[in-house]
Amino acid sequence: MESPVLYDADANGIVTITLNQPEMRNPISDQDVVEALLDALHRLEGDPTARVAILTGAGKAFSSGGNINKMKPGAGLNAGLPAKTRGNYKRGIQLLPLAFAALEVPVIAAVNGPTIGAGLDLACMCDLRVAGESAKFAESFVKLGIIPGDGGAWLLQRVVGFSKAAEMSLTGDMLDAAEALACGLVSRVVPDDQLMETARALAAKIAANPPFAVRMTKRLLWEGRRSDLATVLEMSAAMQAVAHATKDHEEAVSAFLEKRSPVFKGD
Repeated sequence: MESPVLYDADANGIVTITLNQPEMRNPISDQDVVEALLDALHRLEGDPTARVAILTGAGKAFSSGGNINKMKPGAGLNAGLPAKTRGNYKRGIQLLPLAFAALEVPVIAAVNGPTIGAGLDLACMCDLRVAGESAKFAESFVKLGIIPGDGGAWLLQRVVGFSKAAEMSLTGDMLDAAEALACGLVSRVVPDDQLMETARALAAKIAANPPFAVRMTKRLLWEGRRSDLATVLEMSAAMQAVAHATKDHEEAVSAFLEKRSPVFKGD
């Protein structure tokens, strides 16, 4: 049986992680999918040669979010007893935003189709989002009489702002790719057949930079979402001291002064 999450690393440090249940539109709430995705993220973070990752979905959907077939009482995350359901969330899908927050490798979401509920929240766990023209987005939990139990109330407003996040969460309305671009949910929209090419080109630009500087910059950006200025300044000073001591920084300065292209080795 094929894994619900595929992991592919190329020679340039670009990793592609693919949700791999296209016949079900790539739901992510089932425990086997959560565990497979966590394994992929742990593998990514533990690989010193990985410089950037692309997350996408197989088939015509990025992710349909929760598996509605398993939302009946006693099925899936809904254990029937509230205390058990709470535990299922904490030991299941809620581990995903924590794992993404711990990552220092940048992740690009290549949104190739419908991105619904927990699927939208998964895209918001990534650092950058690019979309194909057929992509659609909805924070649709309220339509099913539930709430964003995977951290979406924290994630979405940090991407699109409180007012737009409130509108999306309280109405459950669908956004098309152009609307997603207008509110900053994605940074660019391209024809569907150019999506992965665009994501890989963006990944290559990131991968071309000194990997220590990239990872520390990502960490500071995430800290900036939740910490005060003084804390971020303190972290920035400490990380800058580390950055100045790297051979890649020395190479960058030398290459600039010598008017040549730098070669970064992650040293």
